Amino acid sequence: MSETKVCKRYSEGFKRQIVAEYEAGASTTALCRKYGIGSESTVSKWVKKYAAAGLRHDLVHIQTPAEAEQLRQLEQERDLLRRALADLTVQKLLLEGQLQVYQEAYGDDVLKKNARASLNTPTPLGREA
Repeated sequence: MSETKVCKRYSEGFKRQIVAEYEAGASTTALCRKYGIGSESTVSKWVKKYAAAGLRHDLVHIQTPAEAEQLRQLEQERDLLRRALADLTVQKLLLEGQLQVYQEAYGDDVLKKNARASLNTPTPLGREA
């Protein structure tokens, strides 16, 4: 059995749509995958033909030194919050494991009886539970 080669013909509107997505920042690889285009060189040819000078427009961020510093501080704060969340998640999992062991050892009734007393007990951090 011989394989038949499929020749695809694309409309001008389709080509312009692809070029517009390319100019908006999509890669040629992603566009080929998304639309089933056989070759990246095909997209490159369309870009040369239909795009403004065939070039992708680069996005340039212009900011003052104060804005750059604020962005740096916000990124540091975000990283701190992510680490704090990870720490709290680990603590929560440990406490849930301890609770499960306690329930297996003493049953649910003991937990219910002691729940009211623990509400007024200060936690190790000095806050009430």
